[in-house]
Amino acid sequence: MSAGAKQLLTIGDTSIKPGIRVKLQLPVASLYTDTEVSIPVEVIRAKKPGPTVFISAAIHGDELNGIEIIRRLLTMKSFRLLSGTLIAVPIVNVYGMLNQSRYMPDRRDLNRCFPGSPKGSLAGRVAHLFLEEIVSKCDYGIDLHTGAIHRSNFPQVRANLKDEETEAMARAFGVPVLLNSSLRDGSLREAASEHGVKVLLYEAGQALRFDELSIRAGLKGVLNVLAHLGVIRKRRSKSAPVDPFIANHSSWVRASASGTVRDLKRLGDYVKAGEVLAEICSPVGSFVEKLKAPKSGVIIGRQNIPLVQEGDAMYHIANFEEHGEVADNIELLQESLVPEPDRAETIYS
Repeated sequence: MSAGAKQLLTIGDTSIKPGIRVKLQLPVASLYTDTEVSIPVEVIRAKKPGPTVFISAAIHGDELNGIEIIRRLLTMKSFRLLSGTLIAVPIVNVYGMLNQSRYMPDRRDLNRCFPGSPKGSLAGRVAHLFLEEIVSKCDYGIDLHTGAIHRSNFPQVRANLKDEETEAMARAFGVPVLLNSSLRDGSLREAASEHGVKVLLYEAGQALRFDELSIRAGLKGVLNVLAHLGVIRKRRSKSAPVDPFIANHSSWVRASASGTVRDLKRLGDYVKAGEVLAEICSPVGSFVEKLKAPKSGVIIGRQNIPLVQEGDAMYHIANFEEHGEVADNIELLQESLVPEPDRAETIYS
């Protein structure tokens, strides 16, 4: 049962009544220096009953965009809850963030350790704590991610789009690309679904970097979903709405040779089958291998380092039937969220 159906919400040792906003810490295991480590949580409850929504970031400790999205959300002067409860968890994998690492100290991927166990590995214990204390008490969730180290993702939402309610949330988010993504064993989305919690996964940018376009698109998307769920008031937008398209298939194009890379295509580009994506060159200039797109689609992910081994994943391409309109909406998103200093509040208010 979600907190929206109860008068009192309890997280850890803290009980939160309707109409209250509170910051708290969820204790995890200590470091071997005997330093206490806790997961930071902020809870905002409206007086009026409604759905309970969690927003989480940094399940992978080096994925930083989501931390900034949540910070901006919580510091917006105009942000008010009309109904329900918002639980914001900006750093789930505190250990990974401290070490600027994707993983937990036991080298496990936290997003493959759910539902976890209170007596399991460190990663399993953190997964269990987060699932039991936060996720299981919610109706909906938005989990914020980026690409891995040396890889960038174009703003996209991944979700179980076969579920009508989840698809409606994903469309409301407002990015051009939606991926119908199956549930992976051990993932947060899989564990959440076992508790009846519907979750969107937002992917944008790269690890250990802030990307302004990705942050703005993510913040706007979170606000759109909260408005869609009736948690906050719907906001007027000066830009035209982005009509999303669903990709049921995507694949990585891998390096056909080893060498240095001269990229010819960017994130968000529409490419036709057979079009050259990049040139892989010998460092001494003895050969040039042209990497071609096997199918038409939109580039939603790419590797950034200009060095590849044969077989390395280089471009992630999503396939659409309505490719022309997808490309137009990608351009619309980019134009509406062009970074300009000191406009974060005015864009979303």
